[in-house]
Amino acid sequence: MTTTTTPSTTSAHGPLTTREPAIRIVGLRKSFAHVEAVSGIDLLIEPGETVALLGANGAGKSTTIGMLLGTITPDSGSVLVEGRPPRPAVAAGRIAAMMQDTGLMPGVSVRELVCLTASFYSDPADVDEVIGAAGLREAARRRVDRLSGGQAQRLRFALVAVANPAIMVLDEPTRAMDVQARADFWSSIRSFAATGRTVLFATHYLDEVDGNADRVVVMARGRVIVDGTPAELRSRSGVSTVCFRTNDDDDRDALARLDAVADVARIGGRVVLRTSDPDRTVRSLVASGVTWHDLEVAPPSLDDTFLELTQERS
Repeated sequence: MTTTTTPSTTSAHGPLTTREPAIRIVGLRKSFAHVEAVSGIDLLIEPGETVALLGANGAGKSTTIGMLLGTITPDSGSVLVEGRPPRPAVAAGRIAAMMQDTGLMPGVSVRELVCLTASFYSDPADVDEVIGAAGLREAARRRVDRLSGGQAQRLRFALVAVANPAIMVLDEPTRAMDVQARADFWSSIRSFAATGRTVLFATHYLDEVDGNADRVVVMARGRVIVDGTPAELRSRSGVSTVCFRTNDDDDRDALARLDAVADVARIGGRVVLRTSDPDRTVRSLVASGVTWHDLEVAPPSLDDTFLELTQERS
């Protein structure tokens, strides 16, 4: 996927941004049988924001997205998309979604299916531009049932982008894509967001959050437990890592006595120290007499922070 185009910034349905919040969720609840999937969440997303929705399986992400799109009826609370209920917003083309398990019409080509989808909207994006942005130009004449898993995901993105929506919702969008395809996909999404559109995406790939999300919302057991920037999320952990190589085999006790060290591990020939104060730990390491080389200091990772936050809530 090498071609990136920027979708139109105007729409016959109205401006891309309005004075209303893009998404306003207040006191939202939904239960299935005796299980409360969403437990009274509040969420405000402003026009133009790119927001990552994180959570383990069963956290309530998919149920929340379903209520946002009007496919699931809440038990209580409210959902507004640009000041209107979800279903009218969907019908007006203001919000469109790429769901992870959406089926594709068999027996038609990629271009035929994108053209068909475009015909449902009064102000669609240019079909050929969207196909190019999705990295499907060479597969445009291929039947959709002969696409690879990654190509099928790109086609699902094209079917959303051709609607020319102000708000795009993506549920696990890069599943089945290889590393390069994922990178190219997010390049297209950043171009889409740069036009002032709003993007809400749910993902299990925490590395996709940095560089692609302005904000991270973490859910656990049907509730929002953290809402902030990726940097703010990492700061909740407060645990950095100091990594290096050493020729000393009997240094574990000395390393455990270093200042601010929480634990010591050996991973792939490297020593990994988890520390609450990496500056103190490095100064203590220098003074310890332990021989070391190839020193690296890393801030708290999103993976570690996410696991700590969700395990605490569980």
